[in-house]
Amino acid sequence: MARINPSILSADFVNMQTDLQRIANADFVHVDVMDNHFVPNLTFGPQMVERIQATSPVPLDVHLMITDPDRWAPGYAEIGAASVTFHLEAAADPISLARRLRDIGARAGVAVKPATPVEGLFEVLDEFDQILVMTVEPGFGGQSFMSDQMPKLARLQAEARRRGSQVWLQVDGGISASTIAQAAEAGADTFVAGSAVFGAADPAAAIAALREEASAHAH
Repeated sequence: MARINPSILSADFVNMQTDLQRIANADFVHVDVMDNHFVPNLTFGPQMVERIQATSPVPLDVHLMITDPDRWAPGYAEIGAASVTFHLEAAADPISLARRLRDIGARAGVAVKPATPVEGLFEVLDEFDQILVMTVEPGFGGQSFMSDQMPKLARLQAEARRRGSQVWLQVDGGISASTIAQAAEAGADTFVAGSAVFGAADPAAAIAALREEASAHAH
């Protein structure tokens, strides 16, 4: 079954608790942490994430778009985030960091920007619980889906299958009712959706519809 992780980048920051309750049927809530350095935008830090953790009806899927995740990522696992994803481009020692996150008790994820090849991850797939293929340039919500990332996703999925890996393949950026099918067909099983969920009149119904659409096209 496809996993739907709504991105709170599209939520109402002032009424966060109310918006979180509206997505109680989601699999995870996707929390984008941006430092205005690795990406040109600034969002939440550990204190805000800790409050979201305390009020969210579903587990947290934290996506760190920050420099020096080797130093900062473990703190998010210690807060209690179920999953912590850092960027391959930003980490000094991705394998050690992933192992540290797992030791603390979080799922370890690694993300790649559109220009970053995934072939370097093939040999180390089992070090990660999730690989996030960005389908927009990270930094801002509301961008258009980059379909040219689908071959990269498909190569990753084929390699994971070949190796018998249980790694989850996540996509983030421009995911909506009109784009989720092609991401599912390319091999994604975990989908971050922002405005497609929080912009809907009924976010819970939007989540259910996205999950059904993705599951129908699962590769």
